[in-house]
Amino acid sequence: METIDWKNLSFGYIKTDYNVRSSFKDGKWSTPRETTSESIDIHMAATCLHYGQEAFEGLKAFKGKDGKVRIFRMRENALRMQASCRGILMEELPIEIFEESVLKAVKLNERFVPPYESGAALYIRPLLIGTSPQVGVKPASEYLFLVFVTPVGPYFKEGFKPTPLVILREFDRAAPHGTGTFKIGGNYAAGLVAGEKAHQMGYNAVLYLDPKEKKYIDEGGPANFFAIKNNTYVTPLSSSILPSITNMSLIQLAEDLGIRVERRPIPEEELATFEEAGICGTAAVISPTSYIDDVEENKSYVFSKDGKAGEISTRLYNKLRAIQYGDEPDAYGWVTVLE
Repeated sequence: METIDWKNLSFGYIKTDYNVRSSFKDGKWSTPRETTSESIDIHMAATCLHYGQEAFEGLKAFKGKDGKVRIFRMRENALRMQASCRGILMEELPIEIFEESVLKAVKLNERFVPPYESGAALYIRPLLIGTSPQVGVKPASEYLFLVFVTPVGPYFKEGFKPTPLVILREFDRAAPHGTGTFKIGGNYAAGLVAGEKAHQMGYNAVLYLDPKEKKYIDEGGPANFFAIKNNTYVTPLSSSILPSITNMSLIQLAEDLGIRVERRPIPEEELATFEEAGICGTAAVISPTSYIDDVEENKSYVFSKDGKAGEISTRLYNKLRAIQYGDEPDAYGWVTVLE
C-alpha cells in the first residue's frame, strides 16, 4: 500500500483491500462474502436508482495505544439501519448480518486503521440498496447490502476548533413527518444546494430551522445541534431530524459528568443565551461553533471569541474520544474490540 500521511488525511475515499456483501433474494439473506471489487453491477431499473430505496450508516473504528481496534456503537447503527428500512419499506436487515459484515470488513482491512494519536480513524460505511428491476412505484423484492471502509481525517478540516454556521431560511432539509428521521440518501441530496451556498458564503454548514414554523432550531446540516448554558446540555426535540448516535452518547456522558440534559424545542432567539454551541455526529464527532449568522434577519450569535472550544464541549469531546480509543473504561458496552 502507498504510504499514508495519517496526520493529514482528509475526510474522503481511499481504496482499501476488501468490502463485504450480502444479498436478499427469494426471501432470504446470503452469507456475507468479501470482494476486492469497488463496483456494483445493478439493473438499470433498480428501485434504488428510480425511487430512492437506499439507506446507509456511518461508524468508526479506532486503534488504541494497546494496539487493539475498537468499533464504536455498532449495535446502535444496526438498529438505526433497521429503522431506516421500516421508514422506506426496504427488507429489514438482520442485526447479525450487519454486525458480521462490519466486523469482517474491519478485520480484512485492519492495516488501514490509522495509528493511535494520529487524529484519524477508519470510517465504516454500510449501504443497503433495492436492486430488483421494476417500473411501478413499489418496494423492491431484492436487495444488496455492503460494507466498505476507508481511513479518514476530520470531517471539517479545522478539527476540534470553532467554526461558523449560517441559518438559511429559504431551505428545508426534511418535512416534519417525512423521512428526516431516517438515514437515507434523499435527505442529504435535499441539503446539497443549501450546503453549497453556505460554503460559498464562508460558513462550514447550514443550521436549519424547523420546516413548519421557522421558529425552532432543527439540525446542523450534516449533524445534530447542541448548546450549553447554566451547566445544561440542550439539544432539539424535533420530528424531522436524524437521531444521532453521537448525540445519544454525549447525552449519557453529560449526565455522568453532572451536567443536566434537556431535549426540547429551541427557539432561535434562545441562541443569544447560550454559552457554547456545536454540532455533533459520527463524522464530525463534535464541531464547536464560533458564531451563527441569520443573514435574512441580520442577526449574529457569538459563542467563541478566542478561537477555542468551550469548557463543557471540550470535556465531552475528550471523554467520548477516551472511550473510543480505550483510554477510559467503557461502562456502557459501546465498544466492540476486534478479536
